[in-house]
Amino acid sequence: PMYEPDDDDLAAEEQARSLRAWEKHYQDENTWEDLEEDESGRLRMTTGDKGHREKRRREIAQVAANSHVCKGMIRFLYVVLDLSYAVNEEDMRPSRLAVISALMYKFFREYFSQNPLSQLGLVVTRNGIAERLTELSGNPETHIAALKEHLDAAGDMSIQNSLELVNISLAQLPLYGSREVLFVVSGLSTCDPGNVHTAIAAAKNAKIRVSVVSVAAEMYLCRRMSEETGGMFGVSTSQHHLEELLMAHAPPPPLNEEATKASLVHMGFPQKRALDQGAFFSGRGGEYVCPRCSSRVEELPSQCNVCSLTLVSSPHLARSYHHLFPVAPFEDLGEGGSAAERCFACRRKLDIRANQGNDNDDQAPSVCGKCTQVFCFPCDAYIHERLHNCPGCENGFKRGD
Repeated sequence: PMYEPDDDDLAAEEQARSLRAWEKHYQDENTWEDLEEDESGRLRMTTGDKGHREKRRREIAQVAANSHVCKGMIRFLYVVLDLSYAVNEEDMRPSRLAVISALMYKFFREYFSQNPLSQLGLVVTRNGIAERLTELSGNPETHIAALKEHLDAAGDMSIQNSLELVNISLAQLPLYGSREVLFVVSGLSTCDPGNVHTAIAAAKNAKIRVSVVSVAAEMYLCRRMSEETGGMFGVSTSQHHLEELLMAHAPPPPLNEEATKASLVHMGFPQKRALDQGAFFSGRGGEYVCPRCSSRVEELPSQCNVCSLTLVSSPHLARSYHHLFPVAPFEDLGEGGSAAERCFACRRKLDIRANQGNDNDDQAPSVCGKCTQVFCFPCDAYIHERLHNCPGCENGFKRGD
């Protein structure tokens, strides 16, 4: 006999259809199952399961595999944020505007963490016009403060006006840095005063790489713009997917040899000196003194307003090399491997059973191929994603010493 659903089944199916996307995400997530009690009796969040660890390690291995690809150390990026009426939609909780703004704050900080020598500018488009909120600079807090003060959404976006605005600024920059534009689009239409394809052709001729992250759906114009300029295009399917698409633009992309020329760049390392009250100075003022002309600047990295010398600090220069020489992926400690009692980095007690089918344990010990020291999974991920140096290799220790 054919199965006929009863009233309870029909009610459950109707309730499932009525759930919004954000409700379905949290219903399927079961976040309470990620809580477990540690040795001291405190509750802590686990990182999920074995699939999560394998995904993170695949990403680490991919970064190491792409280490031979030439990447630019200096980037000039303009972020064009769509603040049209479309960002007021409530398909994300509490609204698209709240979600996008929070992700942009995170992206600004991650961008400068991955690119210490690069600069970023912010442009918003609404009411059919484009407005530059910040010039190219190296301080993420400047862009965050400017965006917080201009979160009013209205009208339609304009791709043409936005492209023309950033083209004027990027076309004047030196060729040793990559010129990039990142559109974060929520609307499905653009209000342009002329032919938008003329602006796309101008960006292509100026060697500007235009990428697009679409929140709602795919626009043919956005895809064509990114394809013609060699950029990336993506459409988010959820809030978490949107974050992944945005953060994918934080690491430096492969360098286009035709658009960027390799050259030696003069750099200065200014000293920090307090400005005496009533003192005369050249420049805009600040605590950093240019070593060439002795003018003052406010932040690093930046360009001297008087002699145009690129000013950086030694930590910025050192941190920019981790893309060229990434830490090799650690190897999983198999069942037959001899495990250390504690993680070499955090000194946390390790349990080899994490690699023997216990998917709810986030330790998953791994071993460095050079120094043979053993690390837990959180330290493994932190070393490859943030620290970019193996503590055991840096100290010259080998297991057994």
